[in-house]
Amino acid sequence: MRVNSLAFRLTASAAGVSVVLLLVAGLLLINLFTTAVERNFDARLQAVLDGLLANVEINQNRQLTIQGEISDTRFRLPLSGWYWQVTSAGTATRKGLFSPSLLDNRLKPSKTVLSKRDSSDIARFFLVDSNNTRLRVIEQRFTLFGGEKHYSFIVAGNFDELEQEIAAFTGTLIIVLGLLGVGLLAALMVQVRYGLKPLRHLRRELSQIRRGNSEHIDGEFPVEIMPVADELNLLINANTEVVERARTQVGNLAHALKTPLSVLANEARLNQGKLANKVGEQTEVMRTQVELYLDRARRAARAHSIGAATDIKQACDGLAKILMRINMDRGLLIDVECPAELKFRGEKQDFEEMLGNLMENASKWADREIQVTARAVSAKSADERNWLTVSVGDDGPGLPSETRQEALIRGRRLDETKPGTGLGLSIVAETAAMYDGTIKLNESELGGLLVTLKLPSV
Repeated sequence: MRVNSLAFRLTASAAGVSVVLLLVAGLLLINLFTTAVERNFDARLQAVLDGLLANVEINQNRQLTIQGEISDTRFRLPLSGWYWQVTSAGTATRKGLFSPSLLDNRLKPSKTVLSKRDSSDIARFFLVDSNNTRLRVIEQRFTLFGGEKHYSFIVAGNFDELEQEIAAFTGTLIIVLGLLGVGLLAALMVQVRYGLKPLRHLRRELSQIRRGNSEHIDGEFPVEIMPVADELNLLINANTEVVERARTQVGNLAHALKTPLSVLANEARLNQGKLANKVGEQTEVMRTQVELYLDRARRAARAHSIGAATDIKQACDGLAKILMRINMDRGLLIDVECPAELKFRGEKQDFEEMLGNLMENASKWADREIQVTARAVSAKSADERNWLTVSVGDDGPGLPSETRQEALIRGRRLDETKPGTGLGLSIVAETAAMYDGTIKLNESELGGLLVTLKLPSV
């Protein structure tokens, strides 16, 4: 899944929203659980305080006494973190009733925390005992029967135990939400993959058209994608019509110009003189130029057609057989090395014209052997076009490096002893350029010239 893909964008955005929602839900649940546990903890302390109030009284000597003991054994364990004490409000805390768990220690809340009370006149605050145990404390003041003073009733509980429960709940919640997040991410990936499946189908159909294996996009698509498939089919049809129309118009133009040029050439031959000679000369130039540009127009129309594909091996083998038969008296050997599955993304006529020019040129200069090699060029990324190279090398005299570029100039012949027009390599270069291809001249392993074509493949 690449960063710039639709699948990544959909998955990342949905995963981001899910993470935020899970975090908010987790924090909310932790807060609710903490609040509920603290409320329950305060209720337990309040129950102990009510028990104290029911058992504490003033005796005949005006002293505080307690009838019975608090049932919770933690109030009897030394420094357990569970304490209670009853003292006169606003006086020293050395006199009064104290739980056995306090030993000689006393709970000494500050006036500040005692001043903050709720609607039930209860102060709720935190203290730390001699063992550094955090205590949750509630304090309430009462006037006992038979007495005139206010007495402070304090009950404290070990809040560290509560925090351990909260920590355990938080850890469990994180694990559960983490597993839920992983499950949601997996479900998102499956959903995105399933949702984008029609686009992959559309891509395969377009690939089949590009390879020349199909002419239209077939198959059922969702209602959101079906209009795109229909428009692409219309575009393919329109492209095909444009190419056919261009071919027809090129043929009509060639036929329309052929007769007037022939008439001018015949009249020039029948009449003598400078004017007739000049007309004949210019007529021949016009005919050459018309054929050149008509041929270029035909090749350009074919180069931009959709779905054209040519079998490379079949074309190479066919041309090799023809040239070996023509040069049978010389014993010319043409070796073809080409994968069977390799295909040129373009018209067969154009490829045969390019390869035919190269192989014919090599057969003129070769002593005995020509080597034709075709290979696929691996793309660096999935977004790049597919390419192939076709190399034609011979064992002839070759070309010096300083004259190789000159050989690509239209009409330039470097050796007048061999028949030809000097147009072959330039035509190959022009045709390759129409397909965004290139041509390079180097030295062959056989000792002669090596011409390499780089062309698009399916």
